[in-house]
Amino acid sequence: MPTAIVTGPPVPGSSLEGDLRSLGFDVRSAAGAAEAETLLAEVPGEERVALVDTRFVGHVHALRLGLTDPRFPLSAIPGAVTAQRSGRQALTRAMARENSATGQGAGNGTLVEGLPDRVTTALDTGVHRPGLGSLVAVVPADPQARNEARQAVAAVDEEAVRLRSAVKARDGFFTTFCVSPYSRHLARWCARRGLTPNQVTTASLLTALVAAGCAATGTRAGFVAAGVLLLGSFVLDCADGQLARYSLQYSTLGAWLDATFDRAKEYAFYAGLALGAARTGDDVWALALGAIILQSCRHVVDFSFAEARTGAAEGPAAALSGRLDRVGWTVWVRRMIVLPIGERWALIAVLTAATTPRVTFWVLLAGCAFAAAYTTAGRVLRSLRSGRAGERAARALADLADGGPLSELLHRPWARGGAAAAAFGAALVTGSALVWGAGWQTVLAAVAYVICSAAAVGRPLTGRLDWLVPPLFRAAEYGTVLVLAADAEVNGALPAAYGLVSAVAYHHYDTVYRIRGDAGAPPRPLVRAIGGHEGRTLAVAVLAAVLTASGFTVALTALAVAVALVVLAESIRFWVAAHRGGAPAVHDEGEPA
Repeated sequence: MPTAIVTGPPVPGSSLEGDLRSLGFDVRSAAGAAEAETLLAEVPGEERVALVDTRFVGHVHALRLGLTDPRFPLSAIPGAVTAQRSGRQALTRAMARENSATGQGAGNGTLVEGLPDRVTTALDTGVHRPGLGSLVAVVPADPQARNEARQAVAAVDEEAVRLRSAVKARDGFFTTFCVSPYSRHLARWCARRGLTPNQVTTASLLTALVAAGCAATGTRAGFVAAGVLLLGSFVLDCADGQLARYSLQYSTLGAWLDATFDRAKEYAFYAGLALGAARTGDDVWALALGAIILQSCRHVVDFSFAEARTGAAEGPAAALSGRLDRVGWTVWVRRMIVLPIGERWALIAVLTAATTPRVTFWVLLAGCAFAAAYTTAGRVLRSLRSGRAGERAARALADLADGGPLSELLHRPWARGGAAAAAFGAALVTGSALVWGAGWQTVLAAVAYVICSAAAVGRPLTGRLDWLVPPLFRAAEYGTVLVLAADAEVNGALPAAYGLVSAVAYHHYDTVYRIRGDAGAPPRPLVRAIGGHEGRTLAVAVLAAVLTASGFTVALTALAVAVALVVLAESIRFWVAAHRGGAPAVHDEGEPA
């Protein structure tokens, strides 16, 4: 149980101790600074501890924001400071320095006043200070100021503020205006019944899987039910994040589950549509695979560009974007045309209920292709006018590249290809697969792709356009698998390819989530074990050339199962261990996926 040490003489009529207990704190009182230091030392090092001025007046949610957010080692608001396990030493040092500097004694009530704020000032590391908005958090100096503070607390509807803050500050049009107005009330309902964000995330996944099963029936009633359930799944998907913000229940495991389940839901629904279409005699597996390839490549463009531009100065294109942000209607138009997850799922749900899977996929592909062209072109223009990426960005891009043992074997520091080499290799291998299909020409092109891949990452990826290297690798690998599976022209080849690309895409998304969580890339033995992008591309090309069409299908299936088992086992092991090990909680408030 976390501990709150209330410093100073008690204030008659104060609800502070009750408020702290309602937040789950064990409350202890310290009349003097030395006593507060002693109580601080008695709290076990793995537990959260807070110092709170006994004169504090404010909203309970202000205390919640300042003292219970699990994402930050140290956090403070006026009159209170808290530390988690990773911040305890810094808090202890600050307390000792403050007491030593002022010579405070255990019974010195005058000098103990304002102790939490003085300790916060004495901290030798960064302290998170949450934005409170209209919430009150003050330490009144006299009875008149205290009375004014209480009036200010009563004048603010704390619950309304809490509900508003549960909604993500930046989101898509559909989510903001069509879902969040009621999903936040669902989040509050869940909080009052003790449900956790992870439970709501799981409910969203199960709802989407049921939707995929309805779509797989291939009936009009099934498609209508699938569309309705998919929208229901998205409402739950919004509610889990809002519940996390409403109750500050952030966790490393929760962030991973939320991101991973989003991909699982989308891929499962595409597969359900393809199965449903097959029941009516329409084969749309190639379109389903094309949809996940395009979406995965769009996402890796987002991730790579964000990493490459971290800390970089922006040019005229960014300035123009900033000016457009001040024109209200352009903000929503630009957010909608990139088809974020809310708009995308709404589009898929409506088309599933009203049309056929083939129409759904073609419209989805057209919309995503336009969004990809729009965002990538804008980012290329920004990159051409900005500086080079730093060392940290280069390391992240190298991890995102997912090079395997063949790239390591051919690595030459003088080979500086960057985005140009990656683009040439990608065009060569996918172009050969399109022109010649399964044959020795494509195998030779895959060998050339391996060489180009090694050249592309021969030196640190610090060039202006080197953030394009990972998405080019993704397009080459996924596209080659799609083309060769389609060329096989046997039942099961494209579904097997769908499974393989889904498993590999999961590995690439997992790499992104680890980098975003400052956990580093997946271990090199894992990357080597699954061959790296260039090894898998070469393996698929060789298998297509030497095996019959039916044998190639079996090989793709076996490869998909093997990759899925390896990457899932390692991913689950890593994230569960990180959660149990007390890794800092994370919560992504960036662009909607």
